[in-house]
Amino acid sequence: MKTTKILGEIMATVASKILLTPEDYLLMEREAEFKSEYRNGKIVAMPRANRQHNLITGNILCGFHRQLLEQTDEVYTNIMRIKVSDSGLYTYPDVVVVCNEPRFEDSYFDTLLNPTVIVEVLSPSTETYDRNDKFLSYQTLASLQEYILVSQKGVGVEQYVRQNGTWILREFQSLEDVLQLASIECSLALRAIYAKVKFLR
Repeated sequence: MKTTKILGEIMATVASKILLTPEDYLLMEREAEFKSEYRNGKIVAMPRANRQHNLITGNILCGFHRQLLEQTDEVYTNIMRIKVSDSGLYTYPDVVVVCNEPRFEDSYFDTLLNPTVIVEVLSPSTETYDRNDKFLSYQTLASLQEYILVSQKGVGVEQYVRQNGTWILREFQSLEDVLQLASIECSLALRAIYAKVKFLR
């Protein structure tokens, strides 16, 4: 196991220094022990998630799952890869919801093409990227209707909603607030999103 891990780290390091085709990336990624993003020809290792991140992600996933259990919508964790065709990006959002029939890149069914809602739980190492370059890339997805950013430093949720080609921002900073997601007819109370979460001081 240790040898496999070391070899995986070496491969990721080498791959991060050379340009790869999407086909090369997918071939390596499907055999890799740890997940990596593909950004314009380069592989970027995904950071490990901490306790708060995992709790928040799990709370959101469970909230969606309960409400969509009898619907055709599907909910995925960060194991599901997303392809953002126009920007040369493959990535792993924390939570994804897709309406109607999900479309995949190939017969592996592990790379989704048409997400409706994407949720990212902000981490110190990726927050700037999630807010800027990654969001700009996500905006090229015609299927995407809502983009949700969730803080793990304190109570705070940002909801970007696509309306007539423009992204409208709504912010929530109280545990009494309720996030309404019209695109999938779901709601998430912030108290539920942050259940059992203890913020670091």
